[in-house]
Amino acid sequence: MSFLFHEKIEHQIGNGKHEVERNYDLIKNFASDFSKPLKLYPSEADVDKITIYINTPFIVIAPASVWFTKQFPKEKWIEFLNEVKDIKTYIIGAPSDKDLAIELIDLTTNTDVVNLCGSINLLQSAALMREAKMNYVNDSAPQHLASSVNAPVSTVFCSTVPEFGFGPLSDNSKVIQIEKALDCRPCGLHGHKICPKKHFKCGQEIKVDQLLSRVNG
Repeated sequence: MSFLFHEKIEHQIGNGKHEVERNYDLIKNFASDFSKPLKLYPSEADVDKITIYINTPFIVIAPASVWFTKQFPKEKWIEFLNEVKDIKTYIIGAPSDKDLAIELIDLTTNTDVVNLCGSINLLQSAALMREAKMNYVNDSAPQHLASSVNAPVSTVFCSTVPEFGFGPLSDNSKVIQIEKALDCRPCGLHGHKICPKKHFKCGQEIKVDQLLSRVNG
């Protein structure tokens, strides 16, 4: 329906702007100044729901993604969890992510990991992330949840790259990605069901130490 509008803005991926800024360009002529681009408002009831989880220092991981090549490999999450010491870990996600969380908990040697997938809703998840020492996410929706409450976040980029304009916006945020260039990366704007090259180096060769260095913010 764009033909009905008298003013149009070209949507350019990789133009140095975040997607939120690109969307803001559509309304900048009549909107207030662009400052904090994203915000969600967990209610008091949402905060009450997660109070039982925040009485001790903790981190949050959101390990799942709709797309295989956007998801930090399962074995790398397990390696990371095995190295996390002296802090509780909550796994968040949709009900459909529960089986992955169960598998991670079964396979890790870390005994202080709790599966909250499907147990708390979106706003409750945002409230929980706001209180975390660190949130670990893929290039996926939980990254934007963290940004919406200015929660500390470390985003793992596998096949996609932050230059597309979909990275984290929190004050305390960091992109974690492979430390060398790959001629096949990025392999597309969105993820794939399988790695087109069959090796998935962009995920497998990310070092767990890159994540561990962010545990305490």
